[in-house]
Amino acid sequence: MIRQLAHTCFTTTDLDATVSFYRDKLGLDVRFHFLRGDEKIGCYFQIGNQTFLECFKRKSEEHQAGDIRHFCFEVEDMETFMQRLKDAGVETRGRRTGSDGSAQFWCTDPNGIDIEFQQYNPESAQLTGQDCHMGW
Repeated sequence: MIRQLAHTCFTTTDLDATVSFYRDKLGLDVRFHFLRGDEKIGCYFQIGNQTFLECFKRKSEEHQAGDIRHFCFEVEDMETFMQRLKDAGVETRGRRTGSDGSAQFWCTDPNGIDIEFQQYNPESAQLTGQDCHMGW
């Protein structure tokens, strides 16, 4: 069962300006950062409850600044929901724990949009606010 929209992810060429806009002008809190070494490469903005905006520096020509890369639903029971999709003929991929500590898997909608499904746990950065160290 889907609980809510968890986050929407977009890209930017200027992370500092993006943080300034969403934090300082719109008043959203930065919940945590994504780090590569000591470099901030992305962040999570808390909108309310457990709903977020996720933003990353554009890392390739594959994504343009402002592109929505994916959206994510928070689910109650990862395994049951993933099996429900498989039973419905939906190809799923990527069952793993993300850098944010949350269980996740993915599928693609008929329009080519990636959809992430997450299940939070007590170590999830969405709940702890701890920065995430990225491997890519």
